[in-house]
Amino acid sequence: MNRLTEFMLPPARSTMAGETDALFHFINVTSIILLTGITIAIIYFSWKYRRRSDDDVTPVITHNSKLEITWSVIPLILVMIVFGWGFTGYMNLTTAPDDAYEIRVVGKSWLWEFHYDNGAVSINELNAPVNRPVKLVMNSDDVIHSFFIPDFRIKRDVLPNRYTSVWFEATEIGESIIFCTEYCGTQHSNMDATVNILTQEEFDTWLEEGDSIDEDMPPAERGEALVTRNGCTACHSADGTSGVGPSFEGLWMSDRTMQDGEVITADENYIRESILEPNEKITEGYDPVMPSYQGVISDRQIDDIIEYIKSLE
Repeated sequence: MNRLTEFMLPPARSTMAGETDALFHFINVTSIILLTGITIAIIYFSWKYRRRSDDDVTPVITHNSKLEITWSVIPLILVMIVFGWGFTGYMNLTTAPDDAYEIRVVGKSWLWEFHYDNGAVSINELNAPVNRPVKLVMNSDDVIHSFFIPDFRIKRDVLPNRYTSVWFEATEIGESIIFCTEYCGTQHSNMDATVNILTQEEFDTWLEEGDSIDEDMPPAERGEALVTRNGCTACHSADGTSGVGPSFEGLWMSDRTMQDGEVITADENYIRESILEPNEKITEGYDPVMPSYQGVISDRQIDDIIEYIKSLE
C-alpha cells in the first residue's frame, strides 16, 4: 500500500494524511473490484445468452426481488461507508485542537499573506513548527480563492467577508507547495506559495527575528529583495515586458496616463500611493486588481523599493 501511495499521491507529511489516503485507496479498490466484476458478468452473460439460431427467443423476466435488493443494498452500504468516513475526516479537519498555534491567512490577487500572533507578516511563505497543531483562519480581500497543500491533504475555500478555517500538524521538517485551486483571475496559475516546516526552536527564532534582509545591502538591492519576497514579480516585470501591472523598467519619473485621462509623473509620491492605496489611481489599460500593502511593509521598505525602481530607468 505504501508503494501505491507513493505512486499515486504526493508525500504524506501531516497527521491527517494517512486517514485521507486510506479513504482514497478504499474508493479506488472498491471501484476496481466492482468494475472487474461487472465487466466479467457482461462478458459471461453476453456469451452464455448469445443468439444461436433464428428460433431463439429471449424469455420475459418481470423482476427478481433478491437480485434487485442485492444490487441496491450493496451500493447503499458502500456509499454510507464513504460518506461516514469522509464526514468524520471533514469534522476532524474543521475542529482544531485547543493548543493549536493560530495563523491568519489572507488571500489576495495573486498572493498569500500570513499573519502571526506577534505581528510578524510573511508573503507567499508560511512558516510553521513541526509536531504541533497549526490552525489557519482564512479570508479573502477580493474574490474566492482556495487554499490547498497537497502534502498535508488539506484544502479549504478562502472567501471574502467571511472566515474559514482548517488545521494541520506536520510530521516532518521540509518545504511543501501551497496552491490556489479556485480560478481567481489571469494570474491564478501563479498564485502559489511555500510552507516551511521548522523545528520549534527554529520557528521561535524566526518569529523573533522575522524574515530579515541584510541591512548592509545597498537600498536598491534591499528593494529588489523586498519586491521578490512580497510577490510583486507575479504582476510587475523588471525588463519592460507587459504583465498584469506596469513594468518597473522605465517607470521612474515617466508620465502615466490614468483611466480618467489625468497624466501623473511617477515620482516618489506616486509609487508610495500605488503601494499603499493601489486602486486610487489606475493606469490606463490596466485593471484595479492590486492588493494594498498597508500595514504589510514599512516606510523604510517603501523607500528601498523606490530606490530599486529608480535603478531600472
